[in-house]
Amino acid sequence: MGIFEELEWRGLIKDVSDPSLKEKLNKGGMTFYIGTDPTGDSLHIGHFSSFLISKRLKEAGHHPILLVGGGTGLIGDPKPDSERPMITYETVDHNFNCLKAQAEKLFGFEVVNNRDWLGKINIIDFLRDYGKYFNVNLMLQKDIVARRLDSGITFTEFSYMILQALDFWYLNKEKNVTLQVAGQDQWGNITAGIDLVRRKEGKEVYGFTMPLLTKSDGTKFGKTNGKAVWLDAKKTSPYEMYQFFINSEDSKVIDYLKFLTFLSKEEIEELERKNQEAPHLREAHKALAKEVITFIHGKEAYDEAIKISEALFSGDIKSLTAKEIEMGFNDLPSIEGKGQTLIQGLVEAKLASSNREAREFIKNGAVLINGEKVTDMEFVLDKTNAIEEKFIVIRRGKKLYALVKF
Repeated sequence: MGIFEELEWRGLIKDVSDPSLKEKLNKGGMTFYIGTDPTGDSLHIGHFSSFLISKRLKEAGHHPILLVGGGTGLIGDPKPDSERPMITYETVDHNFNCLKAQAEKLFGFEVVNNRDWLGKINIIDFLRDYGKYFNVNLMLQKDIVARRLDSGITFTEFSYMILQALDFWYLNKEKNVTLQVAGQDQWGNITAGIDLVRRKEGKEVYGFTMPLLTKSDGTKFGKTNGKAVWLDAKKTSPYEMYQFFINSEDSKVIDYLKFLTFLSKEEIEELERKNQEAPHLREAHKALAKEVITFIHGKEAYDEAIKISEALFSGDIKSLTAKEIEMGFNDLPSIEGKGQTLIQGLVEAKLASSNREAREFIKNGAVLINGEKVTDMEFVLDKTNAIEEKFIVIRRGKKLYALVKF
């Protein structure tokens, strides 16, 4: 099957600007771009879903350009319900450099910054050379604007569509870009760019959108406990990413395999069969975690995530290094180790409500230190009992943990 049919099978095509795009995609040879604004200093798993399509198209013979919007990021794409807070020039520059380095490392594609051209346009030229090509009545009908009319939209946000359209025009003129790819929420911006190129240059360019990756309740995929799953290992460790994928919804895991991996149709269909017949084995979830983590962080990081998971499941805490302890227990409540007794530590870490209750837990064998049961009432939380003299893991019962840091 051609790349268009593969993208359809994977559920990666939502809107297409022209039916002829199917043949053009299957033929290869198009230069296209996909972009994001530098609102943070790392890409997250939602970006990964979108940017992976660049690699798929490259392998099908197309030439990708990744745009990080150092210019549009200073304006802010309209949110569905409110205006985005303005971020400083310094923050945008910092975020751009971080995202550029991350994208180049992960994908190896050319990265451009739209501030390089948007920043050179003065307000008179903006209105004369670009604004005159936009009909306000049509702009008001675009979903990205229409959804904000009731609550109100500023002129700054309203202008964002023109800036993104200008990107398409500039990249067509300077780099022969003839295709823009984006998430479905960018459809209005894409068609505005297609119209601008047609009206200003008399050329035909194209666009298609991808469905947003969501959970079964319709919320955006890519958050756990209210936090985004970042591609930067310092913000989301490979172990945390592993846990996120392993705990993905059974009903959505096959969709995630199609969106986020390069596994073949046959491989994914086999995993779908296993998921239906023996969901408790979580074969599809494990394959998803392995493919994504290996792509982003490498096999060594994936193996480390597996080691941490197995050690925590078996209770073999002592087999872990200090680095692995820090990664696996990143979200645990923690206390400072200062030579206090285990009884004091249990109360301080809120694993016991009083010294008396702490003694009861210890006496009943409900307290483990680094995976081993401790019944000594005089046990001291000091460096001699810590892994690499840095961490002690206290467990009370089956699920309550705390970390002692030195």
